[in-house]
Amino acid sequence: MLGGKIPRSRLFWSAAAILLVALAVGVFLALRAGAPTTPASVAFSEFLNDVQNSRVSRVTIAAETLAFERTDGTRAQTLAPQGYVASNPTFVTSLTERGIRLDVSKAEPSRAGSYGAFAVGLLFFGLVSLVLFRAITGRVPTLEKARTIDPQAVTVTFADVAGVDEAKDEVREIVDFLKEPARFASIGGRIPRGILLVGPPGTGKTLLARSMAGEAGVPFISASGSDFVEMYAGVGASRVRRLFRDARRHKSCIVFIDELDAVGRNRGGNSLSHEEREQTLNQLLVEMDGFTQSDSVVIVAATNRQDILDPALLRPGRFDRQVVVGNPDLNGREQILRVHARKVALEPDVDLRATARGTPGFSGADLANLVNEAALIAARAGRSTVGAKDLDAARDKVLMGVERRSVAMSEQERITCAYHEAGHAVVAALLPDADPLHKVTIIPRGRALGVTMQLPEADRYTHSKPFIEAQIAILMGGRVAEELFLRQMTSGASNDIERATELARKMVCELGMSPLGPLHFRRPSGAWDGDTRAAGFSEETARRVDEEIRNLVMRGYETARQIIERQRAAIVALAEELLAEESVEADRLKEILAASVTPVVQVSRT
Repeated sequence: MLGGKIPRSRLFWSAAAILLVALAVGVFLALRAGAPTTPASVAFSEFLNDVQNSRVSRVTIAAETLAFERTDGTRAQTLAPQGYVASNPTFVTSLTERGIRLDVSKAEPSRAGSYGAFAVGLLFFGLVSLVLFRAITGRVPTLEKARTIDPQAVTVTFADVAGVDEAKDEVREIVDFLKEPARFASIGGRIPRGILLVGPPGTGKTLLARSMAGEAGVPFISASGSDFVEMYAGVGASRVRRLFRDARRHKSCIVFIDELDAVGRNRGGNSLSHEEREQTLNQLLVEMDGFTQSDSVVIVAATNRQDILDPALLRPGRFDRQVVVGNPDLNGREQILRVHARKVALEPDVDLRATARGTPGFSGADLANLVNEAALIAARAGRSTVGAKDLDAARDKVLMGVERRSVAMSEQERITCAYHEAGHAVVAALLPDADPLHKVTIIPRGRALGVTMQLPEADRYTHSKPFIEAQIAILMGGRVAEELFLRQMTSGASNDIERATELARKMVCELGMSPLGPLHFRRPSGAWDGDTRAAGFSEETARRVDEEIRNLVMRGYETARQIIERQRAAIVALAEELLAEESVEADRLKEILAASVTPVVQVSRT
């Protein structure tokens, strides 16, 4: 705990545990002290022998149990046969004739079991009473969920964060404020109280928050949104109060709440929220409003679900500033690769710029994983440095999946897969709006038996209608090649058909790229199929939407058929190369297509 103080909840439960242990020990000692000493048990024949030799001075009879005292003062007991005492009246007479004192008592059950049951019941009652008391009063046990990192332990700075230059510029002034709050206060400036980092997973939101603490040299208190919500009533609100109380003990600090959407979901509506989560959110809103202008505490939160956050969190005065942390561009990817490449030994001829160019859409976490996979590949091969081939192999592994060479494909399946992938590749090479080919392989990767991989020449943020139509035609190329060359249809094109249909549906229903015009047709989640009233459009419109989707897919199918029928030689040449080599790289693809493509359609890009 901060400041060296022990929480009251911990003191309470510690005292309760000590009390229960003391009670249990006391009961045990009382049982030991109150229980009579049990005499040693001997055989009945030994008892009779002692009587015959006049070594017994006193006998106590309790049914078949005979407790006796010897003349030397020792005590023992024995068990007589069933009905022996009652059926032998001479037994008692013989004892009295020998001058042995007789006592008769009732057989009493042992109290040890009763005392043990009493002790267990008392302990159970005490525990239940404590839990009920805490539940009724709302003071349930709370755990310390927030993690405090000292300034000396925060070694991450802005130099370790790459690819998000705009986001760093947004938070740089927060760092300046934490370093020199008086300079901002002198001119009446007020620093934003809350910074919300928004972006896809793996883009470096947590790393950016840690670098802020490292640059400012202030403590960093980290917690997750899920840490505040528990099954006990009042736990979340209590943890929020403790988090902010700990933060105020520092002159300046950064409080980081990861996955804010876990506790900050929109209240009310049709959400499946419960009262405990809403009370936790209310407490968070109150605490953020409780800061005064002199407080040098900045709240930084991260989420990839900004759309579901409660509006009260996003208003000015709470999370005033929203910083978008997106996927890096080409220069950003190169910078990230250089940051992670510091930890591995690279060969001198490695071109990280080329690797960055071949990884469009990769996040910072993806690039870190790529460098790590390349290092593992080099280590498995027995090399001490990472080369360009290792980086390419790691990229293919991340994009296409792990090679599954253990999959035993029949020769017919290999031929089908080769012609299928050749159909994709030739259509992709001959369409001017498609991305360049990078590799074609019939080695099973992930869940696919073969892969045709394309890489864009530059980052693409929007997609034109010709580009999407080209993607549909490329997806249809595999099925067309199977039909024209093998005279059959296989299930290998199922994923291609699904993706092509989904692209066509988006063109019609979301992007307005159809004769239906720039309209958005959306079926709400939970609507039954065929329920046009729930879908928000008429049956006639639904029929026209279906027709346009079919027209787009069949247009792509016809484009692929025309190209493949005209370029049969290229399909055969590429399929034979795949059957012989299993994988064909971009340079070899260019040679094969240049030698076999009919000049009627020019090769666009490879």
